This record gives sequence, C-alpha cells and structure tokens, in this order.
Amino acid sequence: MKKKELFSSQDLEITLDRLCHQLLENHEDFKDTVIIGLQPRGIYLARRLHKKISKLTKNPKIPFGELDATFYRDDFRKRQPVLPKSMNMDFIVEDKNVVLVDDVLHTGRTIRAGLDALLDFGRPRKVELLVLIDRRFSRHLPIQPDYVGKRVDTIVSQNVKVEWKEEDGHDRVWLILND
Repeated sequence: MKKKELFSSQDLEITLDRLCHQLLENHEDFKDTVIIGLQPRGIYLARRLHKKISKLTKNPKIPFGELDATFYRDDFRKRQPVLPKSMNMDFIVEDKNVVLVDDVLHTGRTIRAGLDALLDFGRPRKVELLVLIDRRFSRHLPIQPDYVGKRVDTIVSQNVKVEWKEEDGHDRVWLILND
C-alpha cells in the first residue's frame, strides 16, 4: 500500500478559509442559512467551517447541526455492525438554506441518505453540498457538490483518507493506492 499526500495541515487550513469565503459570498450574513455536518466524519469539517464563519460574520448564533443518516442508507442492513452516531439537530430547516457538509463525496449514497434524514427536520428552501474531497469518477447517483475543496480522480482500488486533528491527532488527507 502506497500513500500520496493530497493535503498537509497547512493546505487544509488554506482550503477551509477559501471554502468559508465562498460560502460568505453566497450567504452573506447567514441569516436564513444553517450548516449541517454529516456523521461520522463530515462533522469535523462542518464544525471548523461553522467556527470560522461565525468569527468572520461576528454571528455566533448561526444554526449548526450534526446529522446521522445511518438508518437512511440503502445498505445499512448489509453493513455490520450498524452503529449509529449521535445526532445534534435542535432546530428545524423549514424554509432555510442548508449547507450540507461531508468530508469525501464518493458514490453519493451517504449524501442521498443525508438528504432523506434532513427531511425529517422540515422542508428546506434550498440545499447546497460542500465536500472537502470530490472523487468525481466514482459516482453511483447523480449528486454533485456546490463547493469543493479538491477534486480527485480515483479508480475503484484507491481510497481517500481524511485525518482530523480531533479524531486522529493531526490534519492530513491521503490518497491510498492499494496494490
């Protein structure tokens, strides 16, 4: 197994700053916008974006949620074991703009499940997708991100591993080349 670094810690910080400014261009003061991270690892990206945007807008009250779509997946009965994560959504999304955040967009199945789970919290005005890594040639469903940290062309035998300081002790993104 070989690894190729896609993002160093510094690259990741620069990319997060860029994504925040792109969001600010489209949502200005975030008055009618909420940020929702998908469990399990999209929440780390969403938390950091929320923190940076709250600081830039001087608005600490931007609604933020963590959504678990485990039981909405079309393959959850096939996956063993099924261990749901915590859900932290203390608001409804009715008529709000939602920025749905995940770390890696691969087949699109997690995002589809996230959209289904999101509807339990109301009908949003609009949903935009933000991902750190877009593995664009692996899609099973017609789902495309609105905001992308980096597009990576991968083949089936390759994986992308995002390491977060909060979970893994450091920030880095790797392309893993399986022999």
